[in-house]
Amino acid sequence: MPIDAERALQAALFTALKAAPPLDSELGSPPRIYDEPPARPLYPHILVGRSQTKPSGGPAAEGLEHAVTLTVVSRYGGTEEARRIVGAVADRLHDATLPLTDHRLANLRVTYRDVFRAADWRSTYGVIRLRAVTEPLS
Repeated sequence: MPIDAERALQAALFTALKAAPPLDSELGSPPRIYDEPPARPLYPHILVGRSQTKPSGGPAAEGLEHAVTLTVVSRYGGTEEARRIVGAVADRLHDATLPLTDHRLANLRVTYRDVFRAADWRSTYGVIRLRAVTEPLS
């Protein structure tokens, strides 16, 4: 049974991030990249958040456009750690060519980056938004 494009993209993103050498030192081994964090997560970590999918073009288009949000959560005591991780993620994923199961990744771009402190000043968040276009394999 073929895998759907959203799951194929998420799996490829996880694989790419877990194989990015600069993230090894920041996120531990195995890298702390979660779809759902454990009850007592270690910091820093990356959460795969909101994911939106829509047709990529006109009525004849078979491709899908995906908007995926990744969130870095740090408790370093400043923004430095979150900025390093956001930068490493953006460097690894922007214009990356990733293999997808049952689909082809036509385009992958980082469209937005932001680093900010939480209201409690204990955590720092880094938000990375990705835009990907996938096409089914014939």
